This record gives sequence, structure tokens and C-alpha cells, in this order.
Amino acid sequence: MNEGNMKDKKIGVLMGGKSSEREISLKSGSAILHSLIRSGYNAVGIDAADELIKSLKNRKVQVVFIALHGRWGEDGTVQGLLEMMGIPYTGSGVLASAISMDKGIMKILLDRIGLPTPAYAICKAGDKVNFPVPFVVKPANEGSTIGISIVRKIREKDGAIKNALKYDKKVLIEKYIQGQEITVGIANDEVLPVIEVKPLKGFYDFEAKYTKGMTEYIIPAKISKKVEKRAHDYALTVYKAFGLSGCARIDMMVNGDIPLIIDINTSPGMTETSLVPKAWEYLDRSFDDLVEQIIEGASLKT
Repeated sequence: MNEGNMKDKKIGVLMGGKSSEREISLKSGSAILHSLIRSGYNAVGIDAADELIKSLKNRKVQVVFIALHGRWGEDGTVQGLLEMMGIPYTGSGVLASAISMDKGIMKILLDRIGLPTPAYAICKAGDKVNFPVPFVVKPANEGSTIGISIVRKIREKDGAIKNALKYDKKVLIEKYIQGQEITVGIANDEVLPVIEVKPLKGFYDFEAKYTKGMTEYIIPAKISKKVEKRAHDYALTVYKAFGLSGCARIDMMVNGDIPLIIDINTSPGMTETSLVPKAWEYLDRSFDDLVEQIIEGASLKT
């Protein structure tokens, strides 16, 4: 869609929803909505928590900007709904969203295409887990480090798995990597500068991610040119192999000189201080320009 046509359309910014990341999504959605309005688009905010179909029809929405994070927004479900309704939307399609959100499927596919990722196991309630410590326990279908634990002693294992099972029926167990955490954003096939994520207390959990001053973000990341090139190459390979579109972010842990992929975000945070906007701003581009580029790429994927 070109800019002229898009500015003639009614845009609905989907935010909030029902996931554990609701509050973060409301912040992303609000920032996007205000940006679109500043740029001259006819945009309205829609909370995707209840009666979404009715809201889309009543507001006569013609295009959707997805600002939802986590379940029912980043897992292919709302994308499928929009496909059925014939409403173009931002970001990745049904399958790309689903396989990126499910960390178990993501890991299997990363192995299949030969991209480096920490050793892992997938388990469900009642499964016997025999995995060398230290390791990380994560719900398979949550984001923002919800339900995540680091197991350093084997006696901590059962409690960590039980905690993760509160959020999902499937749990990912992953080798703990002691190293730099980096992230690479991509916007419409353009790979953005690598950001180093440096939590002050050593673990990038929910508190560190969303509490001001608890994490340092270094742009460009303090990594070698070799690691930077590999991070860019791996991120773009993921983007293409998983069939992603629009804006995405690939998280990695650096082990020696190898960036290991640990997460794929198909609807990354979009406040003006979120990671992808930070990388975009480093290139002397405005937040409004980023939002505009994303909305201009809205489409049906099937």
C-alpha cells in the first residue's frame, strides 16, 4: 500500500489484550497511536481484550497496526482472525507468528536450518527432566521473561518447572549461557544496529526490563566486528527462513565469538524507549518515521 492510500484508510491500533504483557502492550499501543495521529493518519485505539470483531466492525477499521505482545496477539491467533476478516495488518503472518512464539518449535527449526542456539530440552507436567545445571526454565509461549527462572542447583529444578507450568503446558529448558546479551531489530528487511542489553543485577528479568535505571542499553554493542557481522547475518537468516515481515527483533547470547539465538519477537515493544526504536533512533531517524514505515507495510499475508 502506498502512503496516499493508507492515509485515506481507518487504522485500528490493537493494544492491551488478555496476555500477561497487557500493560506493556497498552504503552506500545498508545505510543503508536499518538505517532500515527501526529503523522496525519486516521487512527483509533482498540483494546483487544473483549469483543474484538465487534469493535473492528463498529469502528469501521480498514487496516490494523498490531501492538499486542504475547498470547492472542503475537502467536498467530489475531493474525488468523484478521485474515478471515480481510483486514490488512502489520507484522508477520499466522504461521510465522506461531512458530516464532512457541519457543520449542522455534528451537527445533533453528536446529534444522543450522543456526546456533543453546542446548535445550522440552518438557510437560510429569516429565522427568535430566539436564545439567545451570539451565534456564521458560514457559514455551510467554514473553517479557514471564515465568522464567535460572536453575543453578538441581534442588531448584522442580520449583522452577512448576512456576513455568503456571503459564504454559509446555516448558523449555535451555543451557544457561554466561555472556553478553544482544538484540538485533529488523524493520521491513533492514537490519538495525546491534544493541547490548546489560542488566545491572546480572539477569534480564521482567523487573530489569521494565524498571527504569535497572538495565543499561549500549548502542552500538561492545562486540567485535566478527560477532556483529554474525549477529546481523543470523538475524536476517531467521527473518527470511521463518517468513517474518514488518518489524521483528532477534535476541541472542554471545558465547565466545558466536551469537546464540534465544528468542524471536514478532511484535516487539514500540514505546519510544523500546529496543527497536532505540536502534532506529541511533541511525538519526525519528520514532514517527519508524511507525510510518511499519504501517505502510501492512498487508494480508495469504
